[in-house]
Amino acid sequence: MLATADQSDAAPKSSGHIKRSLKTRHLTMIALGGSIGTGFLIASGSAISTAGPGGALVVYALMGVMVYFLMTSLGEMATYSPTTGSFVTYSTDFVDPALGFAMGWNYWFNWTITITVDAVSCGVVLNFWLPNIPSWIFTCGVFAIITLINWLSVRSYGEMEYWLSLIKVVTIGIFIVIGLAIILGIMGGHSAVGLSNFTYKKAPFVGGFQSMFAVFLVAGMSFQGTEMVGITAGESQDPAKSVPKSIKSTFWRILVFYLLSIFVMACILPYTDKNLLSSNVQDVSMSPFTIVFRRAGLAAAASIMNAVVLTALLSAANSGLYASTRMLYTQAKEGYAWKIFGYVNKRGIPVYAMFGTLAISLLVFLTQFLGKEAYNYLISASGLSGFIAWLGIAIAHFRFRRAFIKQGHSLAELKYKALLFPFGPIFAFVLCLIAVGGQNIDAFVHWNWESILITYMSVPLFVVLFIYYKVKYKTHLIPLDEVDLTNKTHD
Repeated sequence: MLATADQSDAAPKSSGHIKRSLKTRHLTMIALGGSIGTGFLIASGSAISTAGPGGALVVYALMGVMVYFLMTSLGEMATYSPTTGSFVTYSTDFVDPALGFAMGWNYWFNWTITITVDAVSCGVVLNFWLPNIPSWIFTCGVFAIITLINWLSVRSYGEMEYWLSLIKVVTIGIFIVIGLAIILGIMGGHSAVGLSNFTYKKAPFVGGFQSMFAVFLVAGMSFQGTEMVGITAGESQDPAKSVPKSIKSTFWRILVFYLLSIFVMACILPYTDKNLLSSNVQDVSMSPFTIVFRRAGLAAAASIMNAVVLTALLSAANSGLYASTRMLYTQAKEGYAWKIFGYVNKRGIPVYAMFGTLAISLLVFLTQFLGKEAYNYLISASGLSGFIAWLGIAIAHFRFRRAFIKQGHSLAELKYKALLFPFGPIFAFVLCLIAVGGQNIDAFVHWNWESILITYMSVPLFVVLFIYYKVKYKTHLIPLDEVDLTNKTHD
């Protein structure tokens, strides 16, 4: 699949083009919903258990600031040159084609595997209500649903994602209101909880810097998905208006939702509560969200949260297919993949890129029947791909702004300007680098090579792709005065 521009010349001629059908409300909810996944709904309490309420709040706030800088960096480039290739195209144009090549395949690989993981998890969740039906039947149903949604039109994807994301947002909003009512003694049939759990035993900070560092990695995974707004910019009706608005509103909503949710959990459940350790979709009854709803007297709390988790998983799988399809399409347009994947039908859908992605996702799905070890290795291989994408965003923006000034342009020409340059991209780059390097510190301390290999598998894969393209095509870092800053919109 690692084809180049001179291959597959017999690809069918495109009879359509990418359509700008997504509205501002779609972009905002896509970015917001993409970052509120099952990791937060089920495993968010583990942050409190690890670092205490104070440590969890500090780390999530820090991560929120970092994500803000990344999204403003992406917003500046996306409004200047909106493209479905997003940070992959920017890496190619502003840094080095080898970086764009490696970034594109890394991101596509990540989402292709994630689609399968989310679809399989949907089957597990549905077994909560229908335990006698094999989960693989439900998984196949999820594949069929997301395929239909993405095949129909860009608008159908946007609308579906809007409503799926809205369910998650409303649920978290209700959780916060009910949680605050329990804290104040208005609900739950008990006296006010107050802030007593914030200073319980070793709280508010537990385990010192090492524990906060561990939470930092968990928080980073929770925020991943916000970068998808850059991909949807290429199909937005008015990216100059919708992208900045989407980024600003998404940041504040995520930060408020995350911090308030963690605050509520920490007030109601002490950091020693075993329920905070829940980390699996099969443990929805042990989720902090479920526990809080139960304390408010909601008897069907587990069923409700199970439905919300199912919604989150379906949303993630739906967005995953959209993102990976556009990424494979971009790889073909850039000459990094077979040209057939650059074909777009009359409805504006890169259908061959979509079916090519689905084929690989289904193969990943089938590996679990051959052996769980192979399936788990594939999941581990994509573990750090999101952080690698963030690193690429920071690098591309740093180079873009420097080239923009170097070539005599004025910042007044930019429709949207990222704040605090160059601090923003440098700050984000450093924190992402720390997150990647420190993903499994214990494995290095005890020299567990098998654990190191499993954890960091995506890093050597990325490096191999980068070196392969760089050596074969002898690419180099593009000089700032040679960076192509033509104000263009990539199809």
